[in-house]
Amino acid sequence: MRMARAMTIVAAIGLAAPAVAALVEKKVPYFASIQASEARMRTGPGRNYPISWRYVRPGLPVKVVENFKEKGAGALWRKVEDPGGTQGWMQANLISDTRTAMVMGDIAELRDGPRYAGKVNWRAAPGVVGRVSQCGNGWCYLDVKGRGGFVEISHIWGVDAAEKIE
Repeated sequence: MRMARAMTIVAAIGLAAPAVAALVEKKVPYFASIQASEARMRTGPGRNYPISWRYVRPGLPVKVVENFKEKGAGALWRKVEDPGGTQGWMQANLISDTRTAMVMGDIAELRDGPRYAGKVNWRAAPGVVGRVSQCGNGWCYLDVKGRGGFVEISHIWGVDAAEKIE
């Protein structure tokens, strides 16, 4: 009987851990991405505020610059900045912790290693979005639909210049 009770308590703790983790706010600013197929940016943290932008590009990187929780059992809101510098509010459930980045400026070369002498595997045009899996020493590994390589951080938006991702 004690063993069954102990197993029930352990299972309850295991189920509660993700819920507790979801309540922990990350320290702003941090990068994330849009996870919804359609996300509305609003002028304030609530559904009563007007929509300023409508995003239909899942995976688009955003920078979370502020957190807000409505009173009571209200929704969680994030003030975000998009790659163009536009800021506004989105419901937290529209945003994912998945790290992505967007190619900015000129065509970016994706190399086989984090070095200038590396072989160019692919080239990505400005506006291309890919998943970031590791960064360090001025380079990030960017995967664009299974085609990846190392790109200089200065060519992408979605990662801070000195940030390390492992």
